[in-house]
Amino acid sequence: MTPLPSLRQLQHLVALSEQVHFGRAAEACFITQSSLSASIKELENVLGAVLVERTKRSVQFTALGLQVADRARTILSETGDLVDLVQAAAAPLSGGLRLGVIPTISPFLLPRLLPTLRQAYPDLRLYLREEQTTRLLEQLAAGDLDVLLLAFPYPMAKTATEVFAEDPFLVAFSRTHPFAGRERITTADLAGENLLLLEDGHCLRDHALAACGLATLQGEKGFQGTSLHTLVQMVDNGLGLTLLPKMAVDGGIIRGTKIAVRPLDGPAPGRQIGLAWRKTSPRTGELKLLGNIFRDELAMPVRPSRRLD
Repeated sequence: MTPLPSLRQLQHLVALSEQVHFGRAAEACFITQSSLSASIKELENVLGAVLVERTKRSVQFTALGLQVADRARTILSETGDLVDLVQAAAAPLSGGLRLGVIPTISPFLLPRLLPTLRQAYPDLRLYLREEQTTRLLEQLAAGDLDVLLLAFPYPMAKTATEVFAEDPFLVAFSRTHPFAGRERITTADLAGENLLLLEDGHCLRDHALAACGLATLQGEKGFQGTSLHTLVQMVDNGLGLTLLPKMAVDGGIIRGTKIAVRPLDGPAPGRQIGLAWRKTSPRTGELKLLGNIFRDELAMPVRPSRRLD
């Protein structure tokens, strides 16, 4: 019988393709550099082909090596799905679950949801990773994450979604602003105001622009912040106003400031919160259960989902 590569050898090859450095790849795999090098050499011997060109200063993959590394990622991802399938059949929401979450949700929603989840499913080991949406979707597709906690609408392919909550926008401004005398703010009221938004790459920026009926900000009025906390500080210092998700306000983000908030009226005055996972995931039943747990905990109504794609 022709010998086959081991999963460990494939793991080492993928790690090397991602790090492009034997030392860093070995560290990521928790082995020595010499062990990693020997493992890659054994893999090349099994396959009968050179995958990596080695020099004293660099690591260069051959064209075939890049193809093998890509195929190895798929094999490792499907192997992980096989293990997840067996675990899910034994007991739902047990074992490891890798959850990716965006920074405009993580600090405000997870402290409210995780205690309930730990109490209901004590055998669940939840591993969290916080990134922007685009990067999380890449990691989901690669099999590095099992499920994402995101804000919708957002264009995505090859994913299943479960929306479980509404998160309306509130207009945030200094208490000395003329808006302080209003009960509600319309999108038309925002014309001519210094609207402060997050920098490009944050989906909350796109949602806020959609709520205002804008394609983009133009001119000097388009200030950008790196985080919601930065925007709050800018508003508190009288630089303009912004839109904050209600969950962030409920989470205390304006506590200790001189900021007032009012509801926003408009055709799309907020965002939706939900989960996304690979359509091929064997843990689909568990992930729908997870969405239901989050929905019950938040007890918030949901309107029909909006999609950009």
